[in-house]
Amino acid sequence: MRELPARVGVDLSEEILVLCLTHRSFAYENNLSENNERLEFLGDAVLGVIVTDELYRKHPQAAEGELAKLRSAIVNSRALAEVARAIGLGEFLLLGNGEEITGGRDKSSILADALEALLGAIYLEHGLAKTSEVILKLFAPIIENSFDLGAALDWKTSLSEVVFSKKMGSIDYQISESGPDHDKDFTAQVIIKKEIFGTGSGKSKKTAEQNAAKVAFDKLKEL
Repeated sequence: MRELPARVGVDLSEEILVLCLTHRSFAYENNLSENNERLEFLGDAVLGVIVTDELYRKHPQAAEGELAKLRSAIVNSRALAEVARAIGLGEFLLLGNGEEITGGRDKSSILADALEALLGAIYLEHGLAKTSEVILKLFAPIIENSFDLGAALDWKTSLSEVVFSKKMGSIDYQISESGPDHDKDFTAQVIIKKEIFGTGSGKSKKTAEQNAAKVAFDKLKEL
C-alpha cells in the first residue's frame, strides 16, 4: 500500500491512506465506522477548483459555456477512472467480497470515487498547492486534449459553435433509414451550404446525427 503515494509523488500517513482506499463495501463487511466517501466529497471539490482555475488561465479567450464544457470533459467518471487506472489505483483498494468477485477493482465508478478520495487525502495532509501540483501532473494529457474531449460530449452542439464562428449559416440533418421496424439502421448527412460535410450511421436517429456531426466537426477544424 505504501507504493501508491510514491506513484503520485507524495507521502501520506498510514491512517489517511487506509481511509482513502476503504470502499463502503469493505467498511460494511468489517463493521468499520468510516469509509472513503467523505474524502471523496472533499477531493471532488478540490479537483473542480483546480481544474477550473487551470482552464481559466489556459484559455483566456474562452467563454463561460466553453469553459464549462472543457471542465466537464476532464472532471467526469470516465476521465477519473482513466487516471486511476494509469496509476494502478485498483490494486490497492479495500473492497468487500461482493465487489471483489464482481470486478470492483476495475469498475469505473469505484475507481473514480477512490481517486477523488485520494486527492482529498492529499489536500488534507499537504494543502492546496501540493494537491494542485499532483492533479495537474496526473491530468496533464486529459487537460491538453480537453477541447476535443469537450467537443465529444455533444458533437452537434460543438459543430453548431464552429459553424457559427465561421459564419457558414445553418446546418441541416438529412436522415434515411433501412431495415425492419424492430432492427432499423439510420444514416444521417450533415448539410451546410448545400454541401455534405459528414455522414454517420447508428441504431437511432440521435446516434446517427452525432456520428455525422463528429465527421463534419473534424473536417471543419482542418479548414
